[in-house]
Amino acid sequence: MNTQQTTLLNAVKQASESWKAGFNSGNAKQCAAQYESDAVMDARPFGRFEGRQQIEGFWQQLINDGFAEVDYIDPQFTVVDDNSVLLTSGWKMNKAQGVIHKELWCLQADGSAKLRVDDFEAL
Repeated sequence: MNTQQTTLLNAVKQASESWKAGFNSGNAKQCAAQYESDAVMDARPFGRFEGRQQIEGFWQQLINDGFAEVDYIDPQFTVVDDNSVLLTSGWKMNKAQGVIHKELWCLQADGSAKLRVDDFEAL
């Protein structure tokens, strides 16, 4: 792994932890801030959400419904190229569990990583 890929992987892990911290503290805005402005999220079986505003609304509704305590189970980070990482994982919450099929994290101009594609399923 080269220096650029190590830097990218660290940015992705930091952004992913920020997303989880936001969700676990009931802050949907912090969750949504980890997505690119035109990101697409497929949340099975709930539907497809496009753009940061719709995505924030989805997370806010889950938080309002009492979902909390998200944790990733055996996350796998795969460097796709010098600008993107694929994250797959199992996950669990206080009221649900499932699988992340695809979180595509992409490096931004400021050095942070943001989600471009989020595809997960509640089982």
